[in-house]
Amino acid sequence: MSISQQRTIIQVFRKYSHSLGPEELEFLETILDRHEIPDDEVELSMELIAKEYNKQDGSSQFLNKYTRPADRCHKSDANMKVAFHILKRVYDNLQDAGEHGTQKEDVHIDPDNHLFFVNAFDMPAWHWSQERGTFEKGSQALASLGSAESRVMAMRDRLNVIRQTILRNEHFTPSTIPTRDREHLLTIRSTKQLLGRADQRFLLFGMLSHTKEGKLCLEDQDGTVELDFSQLDQPSEGLFTEGAFVLVEGDYTEDATFRVIAIGHPPCESRETARSIYGHVDFLGKGATTPLEDSQYAVRIQEDFSDLTFFVLSDVWLDRPDTLRGLHKIFDNCIENNFIPKVMVLCGNFTSRGIAQGSSRDIQKYKGRPSHSHYISYIDLTVAYNTEGFDSLADLIASYAHLTHNTHFVLVPGPLDLAMNSILPRRPLLSSFVSRLKSKVPKLHLGSNPCRIKFLGQEIVIFREDMMARMLRNLVGVKPSVRNEDLKRYLVQTILDQSHLTPLTSNIQPVLSEFDHALRLYPLPTAVILADKYESYHMTYEGCHVLNPGSFIGQSFMFSSYTPANRESEPCVLEMNIDD
Repeated sequence: MSISQQRTIIQVFRKYSHSLGPEELEFLETILDRHEIPDDEVELSMELIAKEYNKQDGSSQFLNKYTRPADRCHKSDANMKVAFHILKRVYDNLQDAGEHGTQKEDVHIDPDNHLFFVNAFDMPAWHWSQERGTFEKGSQALASLGSAESRVMAMRDRLNVIRQTILRNEHFTPSTIPTRDREHLLTIRSTKQLLGRADQRFLLFGMLSHTKEGKLCLEDQDGTVELDFSQLDQPSEGLFTEGAFVLVEGDYTEDATFRVIAIGHPPCESRETARSIYGHVDFLGKGATTPLEDSQYAVRIQEDFSDLTFFVLSDVWLDRPDTLRGLHKIFDNCIENNFIPKVMVLCGNFTSRGIAQGSSRDIQKYKGRPSHSHYISYIDLTVAYNTEGFDSLADLIASYAHLTHNTHFVLVPGPLDLAMNSILPRRPLLSSFVSRLKSKVPKLHLGSNPCRIKFLGQEIVIFREDMMARMLRNLVGVKPSVRNEDLKRYLVQTILDQSHLTPLTSNIQPVLSEFDHALRLYPLPTAVILADKYESYHMTYEGCHVLNPGSFIGQSFMFSSYTPANRESEPCVLEMNIDD
């Protein structure tokens, strides 16, 4: 057994927060020799064993003994020790599966039975426990008006969730055997460790914020330090905004400032890695599935539901006649080609102007009836919002019986739509607005903003917010000479690296603190829909597919279709003729 193979085995198990003893290491070396595994396949083989080990019931007992991540990066014996008897059981199970093969079940799967629509206010709250080093489910009922304590906990959860992924990254995890790599290991320090250590270099992790004097600083759980960017050539890729959690390298100076020489976003952890560790945690409240079940579901989707498709539209302005004509043409094409989408997501804004922005005359015109008074009550607004666009949409959908009975319609409010609250996460559209829709469309789902779709082993996040404009307005740093295509990639990279839909401070983007977990992107979803009035884009980053359908307005109506079988989407353009 070569030293390189030993190093690979140890690094793989360290990535999953496990420490190998001499007996376990020798057993794994014997497995590699017995099956004559070449060097280039050692990592893949160990990944398989390590993931299966995490699924065993016995291994979860060690999770309760797992110490804090901050201690783990300094002491190798603080990791979860691999139990030899469980490791052997994992190997035996893999052997049995290889000998007997995996037989595909011929039982028919009804996709509707595995399709769940999860609103932000229905998701259970899971908080990071520093003591146990894992997620703990909140025991108290959540309130819309959060306390000061919940606001602090929300930001600490953001920091700790990202921090535990960083400390599991191979660049920050020390090896259990002495190697030259230990000399290049990156160690994260706290701001309190800077005191009295001027002219020394440190690596810090914290949130970008501003002091009362307006100076940019880095804030972590122990304090703050003012940042000096005079020696920084240029930041790494991504958008750096106030409220983003970043890794900063630099020198602490005599005047108590931190002279930055490098700054970057934290590394993103793949969905497979996170699920292999926290597969037992039911983040959505719809029942947890194991990574093995997810892989089996993936095969079934590819084989049985290869043609199943989701349509995603944004800025569906129902007060514009052209919008309804565009929807009419989409529905006609679906029927003519016998291509019925399983889900059609309609994101706001559902009005081109917004009720809140309209004058009394605009509102009366929108209502379509004369007014005898200049006083407009909230009830009048509700009736106005209800009697035009949404009723027309209900009649249009109901005229297509095949779509009405087979397609799930999801309505997600936009920034200008009326809802019970204007702070993220936003509650669904008021039922009074969509009463006719509810009566005529049996598979109607009023989604919050954001909301999620769980389909078999996949998780799709839907978020309607003009994030590109908001992020650019609050930049504190970005690479110079950034092109348009780079901005799209930077936005996607920043949001996924930050594991949060709105990596901004609460004064920039207010969030209901007790529901901040509903905006969390950890574990990484299968797909994220960032519905934005910005131009359309489709890309995959760290295995997560991200798309912006664009706006369903103008002469060319744009939308997107997402296919769960290949986890990809494609842009669709509906050209409208004058005669249509």
